[in-house]
Amino acid sequence: MQNEDNLAPPPTNPRRRPVRWWPAWIILGLLAAVIGVIRLRYDLPYQSRNLATMITLAIGGALLWLWWMLLSRTPWRQRLWIGGAVALAVGSGAALFRIRGVSGDLLPIFEFRWAASAVPVAQPVAEVSSNAPTKTVPAVAGLVRPDFPQFLGPTRSCVIAGPRLDRDWSAHPPQILWRQPIGAAWSGFAIVGARALTQEQRGEEELVTCYDALTGRELWAHADAAHYQTTLAGEGPRCTPTVVSNRVFTLGATGILNCLDLADGRALWSRQLTNDAACSMPGWGFAGSPLYLDGRVIVSAGGHDNRSLRAYRADTGEIAWTGGSAPAGYSSPVLVELAGVPQILMFNQKRITAHAPATGAVLWEYPWGIGQPHVAVPVIVGTNRVVFSSGYGVGAELLDIAPAGDGHLAATRVWKSIRLKAKFANFIARGGFLYGLDDGVLACVDLKDGSQQWKEGRYGHGQMLLIGNFLLLTAENGELVLLRPTPEGPNELQRFKVFAEKTWNPPALAGDLLLVRTDQHAACVRLALAP
Repeated sequence: MQNEDNLAPPPTNPRRRPVRWWPAWIILGLLAAVIGVIRLRYDLPYQSRNLATMITLAIGGALLWLWWMLLSRTPWRQRLWIGGAVALAVGSGAALFRIRGVSGDLLPIFEFRWAASAVPVAQPVAEVSSNAPTKTVPAVAGLVRPDFPQFLGPTRSCVIAGPRLDRDWSAHPPQILWRQPIGAAWSGFAIVGARALTQEQRGEEELVTCYDALTGRELWAHADAAHYQTTLAGEGPRCTPTVVSNRVFTLGATGILNCLDLADGRALWSRQLTNDAACSMPGWGFAGSPLYLDGRVIVSAGGHDNRSLRAYRADTGEIAWTGGSAPAGYSSPVLVELAGVPQILMFNQKRITAHAPATGAVLWEYPWGIGQPHVAVPVIVGTNRVVFSSGYGVGAELLDIAPAGDGHLAATRVWKSIRLKAKFANFIARGGFLYGLDDGVLACVDLKDGSQQWKEGRYGHGQMLLIGNFLLLTAENGELVLLRPTPEGPNELQRFKVFAEKTWNPPALAGDLLLVRTDQHAACVRLALAP
């Protein structure tokens, strides 16, 4: 007789529960909805939308990982393999790469952690293009190279009187005379004679450096023990030197104001703004290039109690006057005349102020924004009218300045427009229109009412100079762009690649020599001139 135990059916495995997908679909659906809302919020600054999108993606990725590990109901071996692989990939990425600042649109820029910055030595050797001379540059017959002695040029306006540029870069391309490593900074060059001066960070020292403009050979360097660096703001000084006669005036990121001898970099006097004005360093560092006026050097410190804007005697460094109580912004002081009154305009945090050049007394002030960084210098567009513009969704305003009695002036808004948001790229006025980078895209705005004529050409957050009818633009991606803008269109003519990295620093033009730099490299580009 057969054993009944042998006839019993074999035991069966308990039924495996299906994967729980619905939490993942909910997370993905919410992720798509939130990102869609963020991208469609055109009232928010473009950079804020980018930052919010990245944060949302990071949170969504973390929630999906937690769902997979804790709620998916997949076999634990599968959870550990896949979840561990994702965690390993994220950890490896963090170990291999670091964030080297951000783009003008607040997108992170990654580099390998072992990548070393190429810091120049005492006598740097120029990397010279194959078709360029190494030591001497032949003179151009009849060409006198004017100085570019300060931030944005002789008039601090981005407008250069000459020379006439050759528009045919195919036949006569720009020529790189030298290109070499440079210490980190967002400073530009000042050019006086054959000397090119800038500021840089090398290790724990903040430097003012002087180079031979034609060869890139370092002539001298002045060092201070100072170091500014943050992930978002980058590293090093932010101001461009101001050169007057045989003196060089510089302001470092931490507030060191220097007066140096142009010949050899010898320190003549030095001040510390944070001590003088009893103020703290702005979040993105001191960024206003010194203004020289009537034997005084004028800088913005941002101190309270009438200590915001400060004038120092150029010969001794003694305090000549102080005025205003607005916190410091990141714009540079400019001398203008409005309503028949000479005045120093200062684009501060949350407030515009105008000061009497002789005493620093506030002549008029006007509220601005809610505390976003203000960088672009104001543009004068008439005997009593001035345009201010800033990024982060704020836009531009045309102000009318008129007498208000008791020696004071009053500012009245003529129009406000969000069609020109100059984040930190300076803009220009020409022929009744404004031309500038609106959140990184070149735009033309009508001065009559602030309406937009056109907006095209994403050049990023670069800088520009107007030379005659031509707009010379250094794009954020390192390209040099030549345009002839009109109210009908940008009319891009030529492009030429100078750098392969983020280019924010303002350019400097002396005749046919264009000095450009980034936070890693500097170069001298020779531009062909029109016959």
